[in-house]
Amino acid sequence: MATKRHGQIVETPTEARQAEPGPSVLALLTVSTGLAILILGIVWFIFFRT
Repeated sequence: MATKRHGQIVETPTEARQAEPGPSVLALLTVSTGLAILILGIVWFIFFRT
């Protein structure tokens, strides 16, 4: 458990490394995947449509 000493939060190295990806990480992954699919679809439509 993080403790406060002299106005600073003190954590062990294991505690400091633990992080939870928040909703911003999920949003970034979703948007980037959607853009990649859109761009690949446009490239396919322009170059490979017969």
